[in-house]
Amino acid sequence: MQLTYVMTTERGATDRLLTALAEQLASKGIRTAGIVQTNTECYDNKLCDMDVRVLPEGETIRISQSLGEGARGCRLNPEALERAVGLVTSSLSLSPAPQVLLVNKFGKHEADGRGMRPIIAEALAMGVPVVCGVNRMNVEAFQNFAEGLCEEASPDLDALVAWVERAIAHPA
Repeated sequence: MQLTYVMTTERGATDRLLTALAEQLASKGIRTAGIVQTNTECYDNKLCDMDVRVLPEGETIRISQSLGEGARGCRLNPEALERAVGLVTSSLSLSPAPQVLLVNKFGKHEADGRGMRPIIAEALAMGVPVVCGVNRMNVEAFQNFAEGLCEEASPDLDALVAWVERAIAHPA
């Protein structure tokens, strides 16, 4: 099983890193599947709008929702995330198959068994290496999901590209 995760400390840095990774892999001709996230700051709020782009060149889906001023609940729009999940699931069966799965975040939804979690498992079962963003709140849940069969990657673009190239060259 080839599963790595990356964490950063700066807000939005993991999203930017995985987006750069997707672009770098595409420039090398490596076939990707998954989603990467873009955050857009809102002019009237300290929060941001969250969009995911389905890889390799799929649609962009807004996965955040406005809950109104003063709301404190999770802003994730589960229906939008599940739409992205469905598109990624379909992409795993394309021919030629993707060489790597990129997952913007193993978040609370995944920790609870939903979202991209089933796709991560499916890709690994197919022998497709997986690179996943994880935040500090969910790293324990991610490690439990991976049953100790994951490794933490350096939050460095070159290191991630090298990991993917090694994983592709030496399938599990």
